[in-house]
Amino acid sequence: MAKGLSYEDGIAAVYGGAILGGGGGGLLEEGLKLVEEIFAAGEPQIVDINELNQEDLVACVAMVGAPSAVDQYISNEQLCWSYRNMNNHTNQRLKGIITNENGAITTINGWLQSVLLNVPVVDAPCNGRAHPTGIMGSLNLHEQQGYQSVQFYAGGKDDFAVQGFVEGNLHSTAKTARQASILAGGLVGVTRNPVTIDYLQKHGAPNAITMAIELGYRFLNGQIFEEKLANVLQHLNGVHIVSGEVMNYSLMKDNGFDVGKLSVGDYHLTFWNEYMTLSKEGQVQSKFPDLIMTFDTDKMMPVPSASIQEGMHVAVIHVDQSNLKLSSTMQNEALLQEIDEVIKDVL
Repeated sequence: MAKGLSYEDGIAAVYGGAILGGGGGGLLEEGLKLVEEIFAAGEPQIVDINELNQEDLVACVAMVGAPSAVDQYISNEQLCWSYRNMNNHTNQRLKGIITNENGAITTINGWLQSVLLNVPVVDAPCNGRAHPTGIMGSLNLHEQQGYQSVQFYAGGKDDFAVQGFVEGNLHSTAKTARQASILAGGLVGVTRNPVTIDYLQKHGAPNAITMAIELGYRFLNGQIFEEKLANVLQHLNGVHIVSGEVMNYSLMKDNGFDVGKLSVGDYHLTFWNEYMTLSKEGQVQSKFPDLIMTFDTDKMMPVPSASIQEGMHVAVIHVDQSNLKLSSTMQNEALLQEIDEVIKDVL
């Protein structure tokens, strides 16, 4: 049976999601603003995946685009439009909403639609951390023979407003949605790829929303930064790598993605929306999908790659992927090889 989520759960989900975002997954400030909007509208509902039947259908809702885009805009009507059209496309068979990943905004993807459409969020996102590409959040559906992706997307304001439907190969439809986000000023809301509960249990990340909420409460319960960081590391079985001043920070936009690098002490980080590598003295110490995350030590906040500034004082942590709830896509070598090509110029 679905249960109501509280305002406090929402705040905790944003902080926990921001940490599990690993440098991506949206901006903390935008996530907190979205919590205010959600709970002003009503109480979202969440349901455990084991409460649903194996043949029930759910669809993924996601924000697609570049988190640093300044002209991004998505209305409530645009969010509902994409879900309603997907439900019509499946002959009203959808039983719930799933999000694509954990992040400051993405953990609570679908909570507003839950209120506005009176449908539950299923506690089984496609992935338990954030990832850069749509295909990484698509549950390895591209390896299902003959699978045809279906995506409804909408976003942008005034002259930037776009909405549409695309069906076809997963790679092509994901790229189409990302191109639409560029036309929309930075982001589009997408409802895509309905799957059965049976398939989601095998390829998604059951209970990863609960994990983000619990992690957020642990972070918020700390009174000083050192206590907050210790709570996070204990909860995730992670390691504090280094603290210091950000040096050599660079960010460029590449096909709707943020790509860049920074240094803290002797360590060098690269990002493709999310942090991809952690290196020291030219040797890669850790690589995505391990969780590499930064915290602004002065503001005592998790800080994503898009909000880092030169001279900012940060703490860097590392969590081994074995301690995360991850999609089957995070073990797909063909998808992970794309990382090397993207970051080769900043590594």
